[in-house]
Amino acid sequence: MRSTHMIQRVIKTALLVVLVLNIRAQGTFKTAQLKYERVRSAYKTKFEGLKKELTSVGFSVNTYEIYLQVFKHEKEVQVWMRNKGDAKFKLFKTYKICSSSGELGPKRVQGDGQVPEGFYYIEHFNPVSSYHLSMKVGYPNKSDSKKATGSPGGDIMIHGNCVTIGCIPIENDPIEELYILCVEAKDRKQNLRVDMFPCKFTEENIKMLNQNFSKDMNAFWGILKAGYDSFEANHIVPKFTVDAKGNYIITK
Repeated sequence: MRSTHMIQRVIKTALLVVLVLNIRAQGTFKTAQLKYERVRSAYKTKFEGLKKELTSVGFSVNTYEIYLQVFKHEKEVQVWMRNKGDAKFKLFKTYKICSSSGELGPKRVQGDGQVPEGFYYIEHFNPVSSYHLSMKVGYPNKSDSKKATGSPGGDIMIHGNCVTIGCIPIENDPIEELYILCVEAKDRKQNLRVDMFPCKFTEENIKMLNQNFSKDMNAFWGILKAGYDSFEANHIVPKFTVDAKGNYIITK
């Protein structure tokens, strides 16, 4: 009997320690970011307005999750959100991409000037970026590394200002909004997904792609379209894997 009580006490103590550690862990990312003047300034000028916008369309400031889509042809970054526990995402905001380089098609080698296309996560936040504020896209991923024709390069950012070689610039004012929206979600331990497409896969755009690009390129886009279509159908972020050749497989 005593042994049973001792085991229960040990289990309760262990659970309490885990709970305390989790509580302490929450807020550490945001706290670290707020050490930087640009982040503090963004919160001071943007956050109250964003909280009102979020609340007005039914999002909880304290629990929302975020998903980003980038459309190169339309020059848009779409911000989708859902409250924790909800199944479906809803469109919250769209930011305009103010400059671009390269053409439609994925990035395959360092120095090609291309903006990547594929399924990624935000890997790093830079509060002292040369481009005001920036968030690093997880390029190259497994697919990019397998399909690269040389060194794939890296350092692909969503950032401020309006210059780019292979990145996604949205100017300083909108990057402040997007940056702190993502800081809040990251502070709650969310993995921030960002999917990057050549265009919205409308009938008109598909016709344009077929007429102007190779069959191999359109075959690659067909795989991306499967992910795009899955999200369009149910507004749930599609899951994916990468096969031995670097092809995406949408698993939904």
